[in-house]
Amino acid sequence: MDGSGGAAAEGDLEAAEKLIMRWDSTASSAVDERMLFDGGDRSDAERYLRAVDELRRSIKDPVIVGSPRRSSSSSSHSSENAIQIAMARLEDEFRNLLLTRANEVVVDALVDLSSISLNSSASMDGYGDLSDAEGGGEGDGGGEGEAFSSDSVGTSSSIRRSSIRSTRSIREIDLLPSDAVDDLRSIAGRMIAAGYGRECVQVYAGARKAAVDVCFRHLGVEKLSIGEVQRLEWDALEAKIRCWIRAARVCVRIIFASERRLCEHIFDGLGIADDAPFIETVKGASIQLFGFAEAISIGRRSPEKLFKILDLHDTISDLLPDIAVVFLSKSAESIYTQATEILSRLAEAVRGILSEFENAVFRDPPKTPVPGGTIHPLTRYVMNYISLISDYKPTLIELIVTRPSTSSRFSGDDLAAAGALLLEIDFPAPENQTPLAAHLIWIIVVLENNLENKVSFYKDNALSHLFLMNNVHYIVHKVKDSPELREMIGDDYLKKLTGKFRLSATCYQRATWMRILHCLRDEGIHVSGSFSSGISKSTLRERFKAFNAAFDEAHKTQATWYVPDTQLREELRISISEKLLPAYRSFLGRFRQHIENGRHPEMYIKYSVEDLEIALSDFFEGCAPSLHNRRRSH
Repeated sequence: MDGSGGAAAEGDLEAAEKLIMRWDSTASSAVDERMLFDGGDRSDAERYLRAVDELRRSIKDPVIVGSPRRSSSSSSHSSENAIQIAMARLEDEFRNLLLTRANEVVVDALVDLSSISLNSSASMDGYGDLSDAEGGGEGDGGGEGEAFSSDSVGTSSSIRRSSIRSTRSIREIDLLPSDAVDDLRSIAGRMIAAGYGRECVQVYAGARKAAVDVCFRHLGVEKLSIGEVQRLEWDALEAKIRCWIRAARVCVRIIFASERRLCEHIFDGLGIADDAPFIETVKGASIQLFGFAEAISIGRRSPEKLFKILDLHDTISDLLPDIAVVFLSKSAESIYTQATEILSRLAEAVRGILSEFENAVFRDPPKTPVPGGTIHPLTRYVMNYISLISDYKPTLIELIVTRPSTSSRFSGDDLAAAGALLLEIDFPAPENQTPLAAHLIWIIVVLENNLENKVSFYKDNALSHLFLMNNVHYIVHKVKDSPELREMIGDDYLKKLTGKFRLSATCYQRATWMRILHCLRDEGIHVSGSFSSGISKSTLRERFKAFNAAFDEAHKTQATWYVPDTQLREELRISISEKLLPAYRSFLGRFRQHIENGRHPEMYIKYSVEDLEIALSDFFEGCAPSLHNRRRSH
C-alpha cells in the first residue's frame, strides 16, 4: 500500500472518529440533544452509520501501518473507544425509535379483527420486500390444520413467514412504520456486528415488553397467581373467563403474531440465535396469559363451571394451530406445550364435572315438597343444564368417550340403586348411540328416580301423581324443544317419557275423580215397595250431599295446585270435564225431580252442569278459587 492510500485511509478514520465523538451522548458537550434517527433528514444518520462501518473496518483490518503520526496500537485503541461511544449512541437511538415511532394500537378494534377467519395476506403490511415473502397469497388454500404440516417448521425467515401465513385466523398489524423498521434493522446490524447483540436484544425486549403490557392492561388481562384465581368467587371468575377468551384471541392472533413479524423484519439474518428478541419480549406475557387458563384447569370441579370450561377448551383448541405457528421455535416450544397440557387438563375436567353432576342429581335430597305439585327446581336445573350440554355437542362428543358406569362412582346402597336404574335403560347398540347421548339419558333416568323419591313427601296421592305428571311433561318438552337434544335422546326413549307423564295424568284422575264419580252411581237408589216411588230419597239426598262435599273439597284444594304448562292444564281440564259433566248431567236429569219435589232442594242440588264447568276452570291455577274468580271478574 502506498503512502497516499494510507494517508487517505487515516483521514477517513479520523473523520469517522470525529463524527462519532461529535454525537457522543455521554459527553456534556454533545452538539445537541436531537436524535439522528428522528424521521426527518436522514443525511446525518447515514453519515453516522458509514462512520461506524469505517471504524469497524479499521479494527478488523488496520490500514495505518507505518503512519508517522499514529501507531497501529494507538489507532486500534482509539477506534475501539470510538466504537464503544458509537454503540452507546446507537443503543439510545434504537430505544428512542422503538418508543417514539410505535404505531398506536387500538385494542377495541383488534377484538373484532381477532375473530375474522381470513387469509392473513389481507393484513396491513407496509414493510416492503420482507413482508412479501413466499406464502400467504390469495391462492393459498391452507387451513388451520396446515400449521402442523412439515412445511410449517423451519429456521429460515421465508419459512417462518410462510408458516404464519398458513393460519388464516392470524391477523398481523404494523407495530411500527416501515421507515422506522428499516432504521431499526440498520442499527441492529451494526450493534450485532460490533459484538453488542445482547445489549441490542435487551433494549428491544424492554421497549416491546412495555408495549405488550399496555395491550394486556387494555384487554383486562391481570397478573393473578394460581391461588388467587382459585380463590375467586364464581361470578367474578366467570366474568374473568369471558374477558380471558376475548383477550386470548387478540393476544395470540394479533399481538404475539405481530411481535414475531416485527422481530423477524428487524433481526432476521443478522446472526441473533434463534428468535431471542421475540421470546424475551413475549414469554412473560404468554406465561401470564396461559397461567390463568392453567389455574382453571386444575381448580375445583363443580357443575356450574362446565360451560365456561368448555368455552375455555374450545378457545384454546381453536387457537392451538395459531400458537403452534407463533411459538414455533425450539426456545418457544414450552408455550405450545403448556397450551396443549392445559387443553388436556380442561378435557379431563369436563369429564370429571359431568360425572360429578350425575352424582349430584342422583343424591339430591328429597327435602320438602314443592307447593302445588309444580315443577321442581331440580327438574328445571337439570333439563336446562343438559339443554346447554347439547349446544356443545361437537366438543363433548370428542371428549366424552365412555358410556355411563355405576361401578366406578357409587358404593354400597347407592351402587345397588344406580345399578338397578342402569339395567332399566334400554340403550341402543353402541354404533347407534354416542357415549354422550348415553350419559344424557342416564342423567334423565337418575332425575326421574330422584323425583319419584320426592313423591313420598306428598300426603295426597292425587297430588303426588300431578307432581310427576308436571315434571316428566317438562322433561319431554325440553327434549322436544332442542333438535340437538332430541336427536341424541332418540324418539324411542322420548316415547317412554311421554307414556310416563300420560300415565301420571291418568293416575291423578283416578285418585281424584273416581271417588267423586262414585257418588253419582245408581246402585242403592232404586228400591221396591207398594208405597214407594221406586227411589230411596234418603239415599239420593246422601248421594248429592256426598258429591257436593267431595267436589267442594277438590275445588278448594286443587285450585291451589299448579299445572304451569297452559296446554297441559287445559287438556287436563277437558279430560276431567268429559268424564264429570256427562255423568253429572245424566244423574241430575234422572233424579232432579225427586229432590225438587221435597223440602229444601237447594241443600242437595248445589251445582248446575254449567256451575261445574265454570268451577273446573279454577283448577290447577295455583291460587284459591275466590282470589282467582276476582281476577277473572276484572
